[in-house]
Amino acid sequence: MKLKFRLLLPVFLAGFLLSSCSGVMGYGVLLWSLPEKNLSDGDIVPVYILSNINNVYVIGIPGTDEKMEIPLWQITSPVSKKRAIEKQSFYADYQHTYAKVLHDGLPMRAEPVNTSKQEYRLRNGEIIKVLYKGEGQLPMTGGKPIPGDWLRVMASDGTIGWCFSYSLKLFDEREQTVAVKEVTKTNDALLEKVLAKRWWPETYGPLIASNRINLEIIKTEYGFDTGSVSGQIRLAMPDPQINVVAPFSGVTNVNANVYKFTNAPFTMTIRSENVIVIQYMDEKGMPTSYTLISLSENVDSVIQEEKERRLSVYDTIVAFGPEFKSTNYGTLNFLSENKFTWNGYSKLITSKIIPAGTNGQGKAEVKYFTSKALSVQFDGILSFSFQNSNKEVNFLYKIESNGLRLESFEPYRLKDGVVSSRDTNPLVMFFSRSVTDTDSTENKNEDNN
Repeated sequence: MKLKFRLLLPVFLAGFLLSSCSGVMGYGVLLWSLPEKNLSDGDIVPVYILSNINNVYVIGIPGTDEKMEIPLWQITSPVSKKRAIEKQSFYADYQHTYAKVLHDGLPMRAEPVNTSKQEYRLRNGEIIKVLYKGEGQLPMTGGKPIPGDWLRVMASDGTIGWCFSYSLKLFDEREQTVAVKEVTKTNDALLEKVLAKRWWPETYGPLIASNRINLEIIKTEYGFDTGSVSGQIRLAMPDPQINVVAPFSGVTNVNANVYKFTNAPFTMTIRSENVIVIQYMDEKGMPTSYTLISLSENVDSVIQEEKERRLSVYDTIVAFGPEFKSTNYGTLNFLSENKFTWNGYSKLITSKIIPAGTNGQGKAEVKYFTSKALSVQFDGILSFSFQNSNKEVNFLYKIESNGLRLESFEPYRLKDGVVSSRDTNPLVMFFSRSVTDTDSTENKNEDNN
């Protein structure tokens, strides 16, 4: 009876928490199109989850059961459907309207005044989203006002400000899409296959193949969009950090399997149907190359499944405890929503395992992995982030029959989200599982039987 209860409870808790995420928290208006999902700016979508840690919303794709993460800036704050419709009408005049920047260094300003603070400087050819028109002070030249309007605009990283339309070329994204479809029609079968795919950093492949999904590395915003639908090439990579959006007017074969995107700073080498190399030439003329791959797996689904796995593993610890006590190292209490409290851990501060000045509460996660060899000895890695500390504290952990065993390891042993070896002289701590009223009742029943 007792063992069965322990096995079923984590499954029940995980299922309950995951099903509770299915409720809609509100509706938002897209501010930047998602052409790969056939959604444009101005569309209303349901919002399910807000993550301030990852700075994303989880939205639903209308007409499907699919959900995906998008950056907070890409959508208005969730409200009732009625209020979302009101917001939608506010942006209606410039729905589908984007703009190409006509000269380098064009400032986005805090207010619609030419002397206002600069929020951002745009690149020549950069694509921005036009949100709405505003009233402001017209720029002057030769004592006469320059023709145009002040427009509230958004850059591709979510930065918002005011730009004067004289330095912008406005266009309708739907017309751009039609033009791109004509541009990308070629007699080159391999090229057409490549242009039709979404490309991801090469690091994603081995992580997904090994089923060690490091969410610090695998993110939906990274990769290469060929622009075959939107008309805008987008390259976003973590190392070196880059996020560039640029329109293009064609693709030219320059040498063997090397192609140049016309009027854009990108060259592509096709190594195979599933591997390409993108070379980006920055404003200073410095080239950087990135290897990208196509994947049979849906990256959105991979990320969601990993989040569900982590939640299920953490809830197993909660269900088994949630309180664990050690004579030397205090009392650990695992709470819902990945929160924890830890009291009486002064010896761990003395040994410099936990930073001084921490307040004994924060977020606990199961987000890293052990090597195959270590997985025989440990269940995984527990990561503690204390509220008032920037240092993450990690332990190898094992759930024993009557408690929780934690073992310290040096930070350098954690590489790309995986710990492959133990410390030569680690600190090993055992926390006894606190007996709950339910357990006591079950023990008495077992004794009576």
